[in-house]
Amino acid sequence: MHGLIKTISHYKDVVLLGFIAIPVGIAVGAAEALFGRGLEEITGIREKFTFQLTPFLPLAGMLIAYTYFRIGKNCAKGMSILFSAAFNEKENIPMRLVPLLMGSTWITHLLGGSAGREGAAVQIGGTMAYSVGKHLNTSNASRIMLIAGMAAGFSGMFQTPLAAIFFAMEVLTAGVVEYGALFPCITASFAACYTSHALGLEKFTANLPDSPGLSTYFILKTALSGILFGITGGLFAYALNLSRKYFGERIRNPVLRIFIAGCILSVLLLVLHSGRYSGSGENLIAASFSGEKLYIYDWIFKFLLTILTMSAGFQGGEVTPLFSIGATLGAVISPVLGLPAEFASALGFIAVFGAATNTILAPVFVGAEVFGYDYLPYFFIVSAVAYVFNGNKSIYSCQRIWNGLVNGHTAEQT
Repeated sequence: MHGLIKTISHYKDVVLLGFIAIPVGIAVGAAEALFGRGLEEITGIREKFTFQLTPFLPLAGMLIAYTYFRIGKNCAKGMSILFSAAFNEKENIPMRLVPLLMGSTWITHLLGGSAGREGAAVQIGGTMAYSVGKHLNTSNASRIMLIAGMAAGFSGMFQTPLAAIFFAMEVLTAGVVEYGALFPCITASFAACYTSHALGLEKFTANLPDSPGLSTYFILKTALSGILFGITGGLFAYALNLSRKYFGERIRNPVLRIFIAGCILSVLLLVLHSGRYSGSGENLIAASFSGEKLYIYDWIFKFLLTILTMSAGFQGGEVTPLFSIGATLGAVISPVLGLPAEFASALGFIAVFGAATNTILAPVFVGAEVFGYDYLPYFFIVSAVAYVFNGNKSIYSCQRIWNGLVNGHTAEQT
């Protein structure tokens, strides 16, 4: 009888959190629509006035760093604050993180920083959901709602609800999927996606050549490309963490650090094709799938400038730049591998992202939702191979790594 009561109580909590996640997802979707539409407008302004705006990047950086220093407190920790809260390290996530993230990311994009939007989007969703979860009197509510909010943030921004569900459930601990949060993740993710779409956000899609079926030739070529994409994603994560540590140790004052890096960035961004590598890299993604001119070094410059931007303390995220790095790299290696350019770009688009975040299911579903389910077997192959060859690196320094069974006991390390 006691076991039955416990089971009923468990399912009651699951259903309750799932239904509570619906209005939370709607609220997150609305916030992401405001955030995303703002980024679209700001990107249009920056593209018109690149030479007038980019020189002010260092001053904007100082404003961002000073604001975080004065009122942000632990908000400056970025995604790490969500990881700490999820691992019950007594970390509080203040609601002021939401407007701070929106404003600082808008400023970063307006003045040309090479940054994305996923980090801000996921943090916004996680913060909003966590603030609800910590007031609920159900088992593990704050952690589950945090994960559901992360899914809502990703889904509301990218319009990929299935990928968002798996990203949120597997990103905290590489090798572990948090299925305890599955139902709230589903409801929050779809609610956020429908809401942000209704408010004007659109999903990026691209047409690929007809699927070749499960051809041995294409499977081998896909696996080989997965090795290259995995190494690239792992190298990006390693270089990003190393760069953050280096700048943090060499220039301890965050205001001075972001000013110096901003000066370097503003010059490089203007010299290197007049702002081609500014912002999230969506221009490079579009070029990869439309046959527009690409340079063989596009992915390298986007790689380096994104690392410098994020290491300095500018806000946004790394995922959309990772999409652009992967897509342009795919286009570069497609003749070497004998793959259609658009197909290779799609493989790079998802695999570099998966390798850099140390996830495997999320990139598979990103590919399916963006490029179509006909290519799902290839998306799985390239993501799996990239996951194996990424060196177990992640852009999220607080991500934990699951080691499996050691001497008959489960083991986990940071």
